[in-house]
Amino acid sequence: MSGFYFFINSNKPMKTIHQISPTPLTFQLLENFLEGEVEIKLSNESKTLIQKCRTYLDNKVKNQQEPIYGITTGFGSLCKQTISPDQLAQLQKNLVMSHACSTGIEVSTEIVRLMLFLKAHALSMGNSGVQVITVQRILDMLNHNILPIVYDRGSLGASGDLAPLSNLFLPLLGLGEVKYQGVKRNAEDVLKELGWQPIELQSKEGLALLNGTQFMSSHAVFALLKAFKLSKLADIISSVSLEAFDGRIEPFHANLQMVRPHQGQIETAKNIRKILEGSELITRPKKHVQDPYSFRCIPQVHGASKDAINYVASVVLIEINSVTDNPTIWPDEDLIISGGNFHGQPLALSLDFLALSLAELGNISERRTAQLILGLRGLPEFLVANPGLNSGFMIPQYAAASMVSQNKMYCFPASCDSIVSSNGQEDHVSMGANSATKVLKVIDNLERILAIELMDAAQALDFRRPAKTSPYLEEFVGEFRNVVKFINEDKIMYHEIEKTVEFIRKGKFNSFE
Repeated sequence: MSGFYFFINSNKPMKTIHQISPTPLTFQLLENFLEGEVEIKLSNESKTLIQKCRTYLDNKVKNQQEPIYGITTGFGSLCKQTISPDQLAQLQKNLVMSHACSTGIEVSTEIVRLMLFLKAHALSMGNSGVQVITVQRILDMLNHNILPIVYDRGSLGASGDLAPLSNLFLPLLGLGEVKYQGVKRNAEDVLKELGWQPIELQSKEGLALLNGTQFMSSHAVFALLKAFKLSKLADIISSVSLEAFDGRIEPFHANLQMVRPHQGQIETAKNIRKILEGSELITRPKKHVQDPYSFRCIPQVHGASKDAINYVASVVLIEINSVTDNPTIWPDEDLIISGGNFHGQPLALSLDFLALSLAELGNISERRTAQLILGLRGLPEFLVANPGLNSGFMIPQYAAASMVSQNKMYCFPASCDSIVSSNGQEDHVSMGANSATKVLKVIDNLERILAIELMDAAQALDFRRPAKTSPYLEEFVGEFRNVVKFINEDKIMYHEIEKTVEFIRKGKFNSFE
């Protein structure tokens, strides 16, 4: 087979332990973290690195007369203001409180968990000057499922994700709100209930927590985990459509791909060929010599999206394994450097690219849906036996078309915009946070667009009976028919759409090569 197999996963993952350390994170680890009962611990290696950097910074502040940005000075355009030693802790607390300006809709718990995890990982490298107890408290919050309330708007994606990360870390100070045991509560009350004292931030710590790209990168990780799956699903569902439309296999021939050897194109064509192995329908004689582009060009379109997804994944892997706060500290070299690693431009451009690549999977999917309801190649119009009295699958295509159009709107690149902030000190920003939030809207639409194609394709395939498709697709469609039945007469269709969306969300891919 093609190296992946669709099945409905009902098993709860086993509890595992992950040691936070400078060891690079992987997408598989992060997927396991989101899906399983994972306890997070701070490795001894990272405790040593963190404490070494903190001790160095304390000595530096005590002995150096020259100002150090964000440590003994104000922030942004206030960097000319010197802060006295007895006010350094208050400076950091003020920073967190004043910058907690995220607003809008609450960020999902999955992304909040990723934000905490990714920030702890970045701080574990020992270049940020935080206390060990600060990183440990972040992990304690994760392990006790105490999730700060963060909102989806307010970050420029330039000085890091200042506003949402401020909301994320207010609870360390006993401020702000958290979701605990499914209830939204004041963080102060939850800390008291658990017997935890608020963290007393030391010099530089507030800046280390708020500077960074963890809002953008958490959205990126979440989006990519969805994208990996939806890209494979698009191949499977389009294969059902190809069979239902009585399509031809020749456009998927290996020779055709090798003379234009884009990796995604090669992979897509190989997937389709393997998915259709043993199909009666695909091998029977055809009256037509060509299929429409939405079928014939699946390798080229799906493949280009695969290549784009893989490129974005390479950027995000670098990002989540980087130090992105400012200034950055190297104790062994006696260096504290103020730079721009918090700037989100790599993520902003990549997430706009990801939105485009996923929107195109939806665009071509809707065109296949439209072809299936036109009454072509022996299929009934709107895929019902008695059209006229029954509207059948007429309006699901409308819904898909609406979402395809909406995705085009979401594909306007946020990364091409910039608005000056901090009185001109921060005069170019990435707007990567807007790139991050809108790509999730594209993904939500794509799931539904593919769900509608699957509904139509399965319905059309049943009109080809008793002829059979491949064993792979017979099993896949059989699983689907346990959830959504063949439609003989009109019924309330949004129920069927929602059941199909749930079906594709619950399905997992298990590699067995």
